[in-house]
Amino acid sequence: MPSDATRRLIRQRLTDEVGRIEKDAPRRVALVYPSPYSVGMSSLGYQRIYRAIQALPGLGCERVFLDDGGEDAGARVESPVSYEGTRSLGEFPVLAFSVAYELQLAGLVRMLDAAGIAPERALRDERAPFVLMGGPLTFSNPLTLAGYADAVILGEAEEIVAFALETILGAESKSSALTKLAAHPHVFVPAHHGARLPPIAACDDALLPAVSCIRTPHAELSDMLLLETERGCSRGCTYCVMRRTTNGGMRIVPMEVVLEAIPRQERKVGLVGAAVSDHPRITEIVRSLAERGTQVGLSSLRPDRLKDDFVAALAAAGHRTLTTALDGPSQRMRDVIERRGQEQHYLGAARAARAHGIERLKLYLMIGLPGETDADIDECARFVGELSKIVPVALGISPFCSKKNTPLDGMPYAGVDLVGRRLERLRRGLRGRADVRAVSAKWAWVEHVLSQGGEAEGLAMAGAVRAGGSFASMKRAFAALGHRPDGHGYAEARPPLKPDRERKRRLALSTG
Repeated sequence: MPSDATRRLIRQRLTDEVGRIEKDAPRRVALVYPSPYSVGMSSLGYQRIYRAIQALPGLGCERVFLDDGGEDAGARVESPVSYEGTRSLGEFPVLAFSVAYELQLAGLVRMLDAAGIAPERALRDERAPFVLMGGPLTFSNPLTLAGYADAVILGEAEEIVAFALETILGAESKSSALTKLAAHPHVFVPAHHGARLPPIAACDDALLPAVSCIRTPHAELSDMLLLETERGCSRGCTYCVMRRTTNGGMRIVPMEVVLEAIPRQERKVGLVGAAVSDHPRITEIVRSLAERGTQVGLSSLRPDRLKDDFVAALAAAGHRTLTTALDGPSQRMRDVIERRGQEQHYLGAARAARAHGIERLKLYLMIGLPGETDADIDECARFVGELSKIVPVALGISPFCSKKNTPLDGMPYAGVDLVGRRLERLRRGLRGRADVRAVSAKWAWVEHVLSQGGEAEGLAMAGAVRAGGSFASMKRAFAALGHRPDGHGYAEARPPLKPDRERKRRLALSTG
């Protein structure tokens, strides 16, 4: 049973929510997010599936989240209960998990262990709840879920979740449900498919855009309506899962549809997508919302789109920070990974930000890319210093982790020590001219192992979490599978070259 403190917390959060879909349905499933409430309620994908399930006749869902602080190493979590009914996980016939990224496997293990349900698929019997999974992770490497999930919906789940739930709830046994699910072209059933993955699903464009329904002050995106202006991407950045070859590339939601989907009384709106600023009418959309008095947030801004009129619209819509991505530390590395951003784009964005009263330029950067050298890091320090003369700069740094379903699949991790040295080199080169925040090189290696691994690597997380969940426990668990964090093979690694870009990228690599 939940503690009194947990009951009070859930009651307060439910009281503060706006837009929750109240439904009294005879059949109920758990919709589980393996991170805390503030993160889950900021996920448009999670909210989209919540809305889809609540629209099904005779079927409803109750939301379940990881305890606050449950992501920390060594965290002990309470047995999870649903927000709507304070039911334990074992009371539901189906546990539908939305998994966004690799490190959420730790939260998944903690939640199931705390509920007295074996996370490992092989240890659950017919009486255990059916564990169904989906979410953004399925676009890159669902194999890490194979040791936990009875079935996985691959890709966009809007049109599949009803079929999956009705199949599971209507089957005479778990085995018969698995047989029926395995026949679906976009459902991965590990017991049937092994390591052979079905194709990723793309939903009908008529179902776009996804729109959130619940607003809450306790989300990371506080009291904000979330809506997608497009889905997918038209660009070919070689490190990215959501590139133009994924699900047919970019699918645009017309401006009129976007504006009609946003109630005029909404004060805060987040426009979501892999390439929001590539929408052909994004400036008009933002300007129209600003004229309504709506504060607008955007999930991704491309540097070559940050022209003066667009930045002016963003400032009018309440932006005080302009966020975009450097991605590669130098122009040479941006060319290698086929990122279009040029120095003049970032300089122009910084000048436009200053001209329109935007207080800060925030840049995201990857280090440890294949073929990268210290000279690239020095170039980054020089250029960020130049930008800081125009507008204050914040730099968010992540070590590069290669993903499956991308051209850089299989590229080795740079190594914990090398990433640490390059980060320190960059800090010294910047000499305090930017606010630098970096993702841990150690935990990025854990993410890399999972992003490149399979069922064994996924299952290794369970043992590591039970051993305390520290980096040392992760390192030991993965060492048993032959993985080590020393950057083995990185020095020799070079990204694959494609014929249409070969000359340009060979030139970039040769000048390193």
